[in-house]
Amino acid sequence: NRADLCRQAAIAMIDAWDGLNLTELIDLLEPVPDPAPVSMLPQTAGWLWLGAILLVIIGVGCWRFLLWRRKTAYRREALAELASCPNDPQRLAELLRRTALSAYARQDVAALHGPDWLTFLDHAYGGTDFSDGPGKAIAEAPYKKTSSGADLKPLIRIWIKRHKGAAA
Repeated sequence: NRADLCRQAAIAMIDAWDGLNLTELIDLLEPVPDPAPVSMLPQTAGWLWLGAILLVIIGVGCWRFLLWRRKTAYRREALAELASCPNDPQRLAELLRRTALSAYARQDVAALHGPDWLTFLDHAYGGTDFSDGPGKAIAEAPYKKTSSGADLKPLIRIWIKRHKGAAA
């Protein structure tokens, strides 16, 4: 019967191992087989859906970032021009006007001058430095050939960075 055969085989093996030292017995061992490689693909549909949703979210985020960069390109251009512009109120007033025309509708900005222009500038960034401060030189600059002693570049830099407009 089967149990007797297994016993006889075990006795034969023990007899075959008789007289072998430990290193010889270790050499008789079969090597452990390598496990099957683990797949890096998701095994369930939930992970595929999660991956697809994450890709869509990342895509939409990149698209919105690109739209924002295009929308605010005029600010970066104006800041670059401001950095290379001398402290000449006429040139600074022109730069400020062009920046405002880029950010707001032409009919809202083009006709403004004098105190209305200064009020608009103050309202756009939330300060009063144009109406009540050194920014007054901006309203007079297109009509005067003399330059004022006030440094207008920091004020204009703040306005370009902070104003809230249609394109901002």
